[in-house]
Amino acid sequence: MKENSLKALLVVLVSAASLGTGCASESRKESTAPAQVAAAQADATASNAVTQNTTYYFAAYPESGRIYAMSDVKNWLLFSDHGEVPYTRTRIGAGPQGQTVVFGITSGDVKANAPSVGERIYDGQMQVEGAFYAEVMKNGRYHVFGLWQDFQDFLAHGEITYTFTQIGAGPKGETVIYALNKESSKQGAPVALIEKFKQLRSM
Repeated sequence: MKENSLKALLVVLVSAASLGTGCASESRKESTAPAQVAAAQADATASNAVTQNTTYYFAAYPESGRIYAMSDVKNWLLFSDHGEVPYTRTRIGAGPQGQTVVFGITSGDVKANAPSVGERIYDGQMQVEGAFYAEVMKNGRYHVFGLWQDFQDFLAHGEITYTFTQIGAGPKGETVIYALNKESSKQGAPVALIEKFKQLRSM
């Protein structure tokens, strides 16, 4: 039952943003280069901090009828921009309603010839401990989760009891629904989860 629920509902979407800098003169270029390097290093450190020590799961249910699932942030960025990723494993008819399921995997997964984290989560073969983040893109809305248990509750019941909703907050104006629970709902807006959603899209 749990596995069927997992396959029925699984998440996410991330689009990349880029920054550029310019200099008005040669002397200015020389004086600001160290600062620019430091800023670039700080940005890289911040981006790495966003993705380290966190288990991610992303799934999307586009109008094509296929299910796309993955756990690698870079793959999700590519998928969001281009609708495809370099490496995939496909299961025809493996979805809960006979849909084709396409898993975005990494070159490391290919070399290891082993299931990716995304595949293991989808198949109910992995329990996540520690930091977790998931997004389910379905019916044009983002459903965002910051706790494994909140995600499991969603899979079990097909809905989120406690939510914080931001209309038009997605990268293309989509509604973003943040999953809460009885305790976290008492704290108001999920500031850290909202920031995480934004950080991923600025990588």
